Amino acid sequence: MHSDGDHIGAPMASLGPMVPVVSPRAADTDPRQDILGLAREDLRMALLAIGVPDRQANMRAKQIWQWVYHRGVTDFEAMSNVAKDVRARLTEHFRISRPEIVDAQYSSDGTRKYLLRFGDGTEAEAVYIPDEDRGTLCISSQVGCTLNCRFCHTGTMKLVRNLTPGEIVAQMMVARDDLGEWPASTDNRRVTNIVMMGMGEPLYNFDHVKKALQIVMDKEGIQLSRRRITLSTAGVVPMMLRCGQEIGVNLAVSLHAVNNETRDEIVPLNRKYRLEQLMEACAAYPGTHNARRITFEYVMLKGVNDSDADARDLVRLLTRYKLPAKVNLIPFNPWPGSPYECSDWDRIERFSDLVFKAGISAPIRTPRGRDIMAACGQLKSTSEKKRKSETLREQAALAQI
Repeated sequence: MHSDGDHIGAPMASLGPMVPVVSPRAADTDPRQDILGLAREDLRMALLAIGVPDRQANMRAKQIWQWVYHRGVTDFEAMSNVAKDVRARLTEHFRISRPEIVDAQYSSDGTRKYLLRFGDGTEAEAVYIPDEDRGTLCISSQVGCTLNCRFCHTGTMKLVRNLTPGEIVAQMMVARDDLGEWPASTDNRRVTNIVMMGMGEPLYNFDHVKKALQIVMDKEGIQLSRRRITLSTAGVVPMMLRCGQEIGVNLAVSLHAVNNETRDEIVPLNRKYRLEQLMEACAAYPGTHNARRITFEYVMLKGVNDSDADARDLVRLLTRYKLPAKVNLIPFNPWPGSPYECSDWDRIERFSDLVFKAGISAPIRTPRGRDIMAACGQLKSTSEKKRKSETLREQAALAQI
């Protein structure tokens, strides 16, 4: 996980509480419609459906939108500028949800990982990564993943389903709740950047991701600039142009290899969309220029993709397609059962130097959150382990009866 975008000049606000707050609750049986994640027009239509007069619907939708996304409220009674009878009707028919926080882990480096359980019992993770001048929230787009990249722990999970727009936005809401940064402000905020780099492939859930990010970018809500949002894809070529045209956020590409043979092995999607097709799609991505480069993610795997020849081939590849590019070199984050080792540090530095000397930025990303399995490629629902241990305890208890 990483962040792109401009640095913020103002000092960061202080962190929220350092003790993780876990919010267990029973399965969701609330029949009321959840309005988190509704587009503005959908919210207006929902208000009309419960009897809000047409002449009031726009105003009420705007008021509710600001309370939900600017102030972070989850209780209609807190909406003091909405008439009391309207608040009662809203409470009767609607709710403003938060997912259950099954587990919240705080790393020694300040990284925070949230395991979130949604209404149907499925789970996904979000990770907050603080730096001196920014705070990046890594958001999941799916429960599980279908890509099976061989170096990625998340890829060992089966794809369960796409997350809804509300469930994607909810990850932002949970982080802001935890960091204590309501009401929203463009000054001194903790979450300054978003990366769609959590569990799942965002471009396989395009419509829901688009709706969620439009809410996050809305000028009367969370107000996050599109230049502070980066969407990462493993190379779903047919959707990349639409992403640039319809969402317009920064693009990151999980490259990881400089030839089809190696990429076929470690990023199986390459067998469907070849490296040449991927690079052509990158060259056609709208709005790229030297101040808004495409980020190429490159995980450093010992003896697989880390040679001097690989570094030179990477430079040739990016130069051939005339791409304004930045390469993030990612030291491989090990996980139990992984088939790879991380490249030696001096090898990573040598690789970085070769790319830098060719005029392409190639910083080495500092691993964050390794001690809580929150680093890049490590996200996998910790609830799997928790469920196994709970099952064992139950079995042991039954054996004693």
